[in-house]
Amino acid sequence: MIVFLVLLVVLVLLFIGAYNRLVTARNAFKNAFAQIDVQLTRRYDLIPNLVEIAKGYMKHERETLENVIRARNSAVEGLKVAASNPADAAAVQKLSGADAQLGGALGRLFALSEAYPDLKANQNMMQLSEELTSTENKVSFARQAYNDAVMTYNNAREVFPSSIVAGMFGFQPAQPLDISKPEAREAPKVSFG
Repeated sequence: MIVFLVLLVVLVLLFIGAYNRLVTARNAFKNAFAQIDVQLTRRYDLIPNLVEIAKGYMKHERETLENVIRARNSAVEGLKVAASNPADAAAVQKLSGADAQLGGALGRLFALSEAYPDLKANQNMMQLSEELTSTENKVSFARQAYNDAVMTYNNAREVFPSSIVAGMFGFQPAQPLDISKPEAREAPKVSFG
C-alpha cells in the first residue's frame, strides 16, 4: 500500500511539473511575441512619415506610395490579430505574409527613391531611414527570441510525459514567425548618403 501511495505521489508531482513547464513555456513565447509587437508597431508608425516626405518629391510615383500604405495597413491589421492570440498559427502566418509584402513594397519605394537626389539628401528622410533600419534590426532580434521561445514550448509539449498533459489540457503547437521568401529575409536596403 505504501509503494502504491509513493508511486501515486510521484505521478502527481510529474503531472504538476509537466503542466507548470508547459504554462511557463507558453507564457515565455507570448511575452516574446509582445516584444515583436512593440518593434513592429514602431516600424509601422515610421512608415506613414516616410511616405509623406517621399510624396513631396515623388509626385509621379503615387501608385508605389499607395502600395506601401496599403501593405502597411495590412501588416498593422495582421499584427493586431496575431498579438491578440500569438498561439493562433494562422494569425502568425498571416502576419508573416503581410510583413513580407510590406518589406517588398518598401524595397520598391527605396529603389525608386534612388532616382530623386533631393529626396535622398532630405535630412528628415535620412533620419527616418536610419530609424527604420535600426527598428528592422530590433525586429530581427525580437523575431529570433520569439522563435526560440516557440521551439522551447513546442519541444516541451511534445516530449513524454508532457505530451500527455499537453493533450489533456489542450496546449496547441505554436507557430514560429517565418519569412517565406528568401529575398524577404533581408531588411529593406536603405541608402540615403
